[in-house]
Amino acid sequence: MPQNQSIPLLGLLVGSVRPLGKKAPPSGIAKSPVGFPVLLRCNGLAGDAQGDTLRHGGPEKAVHHYPFDHYVKWTSEIGPDVLLGQPGAFGENLSTSGLTEADVAIGDIFRLGRALIQVSQGRQPCWKLNERFADIRMARRVQESGRTGWYYRVLEDGLVAPDDLLTLVERGHEDWTIRRVWHHFYVDTMNADALRQIAELPALAQGWRNHAAKRLAAKAVEDWSSRLDSPSSMNEIP
Repeated sequence: MPQNQSIPLLGLLVGSVRPLGKKAPPSGIAKSPVGFPVLLRCNGLAGDAQGDTLRHGGPEKAVHHYPFDHYVKWTSEIGPDVLLGQPGAFGENLSTSGLTEADVAIGDIFRLGRALIQVSQGRQPCWKLNERFADIRMARRVQESGRTGWYYRVLEDGLVAPDDLLTLVERGHEDWTIRRVWHHFYVDTMNADALRQIAELPALAQGWRNHAAKRLAAKAVEDWSSRLDSPSSMNEIP
């Protein structure tokens, strides 16, 4: 996406915490579009909430963006689903068309309404997507596909509205797109040179930098099962 280019929002979405799926853990993944301006601050949009604040939300994951471009592909792979009929299926706050993980880089800065936001990391899918879609492999499907979406940190608070444009005002680490970081986290997992570079990306969320450094030090890929696989009982739900 060229600098100073703008694209319209297809949806600006927020959600409250409510029971999710058959196991009914508290979750804010079910989000609905708003039709009015809302305030965006460092921890996210007014009216938006997370059921597990240890793993979701916070300054480095204040806003989740998911491309509506992917919905056609998901429908072809998993079949028609009522969730895929409109933005919000993946718990996103922002929905657009024409911008994907291959276009967006770590550190890219966008103007949205009165707010200024910066790409901080990709999304690490978790098992709550399994509950959302009633599909025990959905989180793994998202991770394996690379169609994860990404997060922003908030550099300047401000009002944002559903009819605002998302405008790229400054490129970050242009060579390190969300897609490339995903590739080295989940495909070419033990590329030492890439992991060193990821660990040193200053605009990347510190948690992801630490993640790359730990893998490099351990010389082994971590176990993803607790994040991706739905717990067998409520006692296992964090």
